[in-house]
Amino acid sequence: MIYVALLRGINVGGNNKIKMAELKIGFESLGFQNVTTYLHSGNIVFQAEDETKKGLALKIEAMIQSTFDLMIPVLIRDSDDIEAVIAALPSDWKNDTTMKSDVLFLWEEVEETDLLEQLKPNPTIDTVYLIPGTILWMVARENVNKSRLKQLVSHSIYKKTTVRNVNTTRKIADLMKNLIE
Repeated sequence: MIYVALLRGINVGGNNKIKMAELKIGFESLGFQNVTTYLHSGNIVFQAEDETKKGLALKIEAMIQSTFDLMIPVLIRDSDDIEAVIAALPSDWKNDTTMKSDVLFLWEEVEETDLLEQLKPNPTIDTVYLIPGTILWMVARENVNKSRLKQLVSHSIYKKTTVRNVNTTRKIADLMKNLIE
């Protein structure tokens, strides 16, 4: 099975520094195959025997703790999960000078009922979709400071999400697809 491990909060602002080459070795030491890292923000595509996502996350978190002495939350998604995100993602969304488009991956324990009501996106500037385990959020760059997305960091849900922009999410999907083919 093909998976992606999304690490939360590594190599951000000089904190929780992990070199991707060392992280790749750590994943391989767990018996994972075809390990590929993408960017320095903690995106690792790999192949593993069928196992629960939670089991994989716990195994990876333990390896990071023992190897790097860091407590890093890890979220696992399989290729079907990422394909569902890509299918729901509007094709014209991008992350550039005109538009900020993010994919907020949610931990399993996040209660999705009434989640958008809690986050209160501004319907005049925020375009937001909730799909199982994921929030898709787009705002024009000129409105970023008015967007409720910016206020997410003060919301209780923030610590149970890991965010990737649409460009990164699409690249992760491509890397996973290449392993399947």
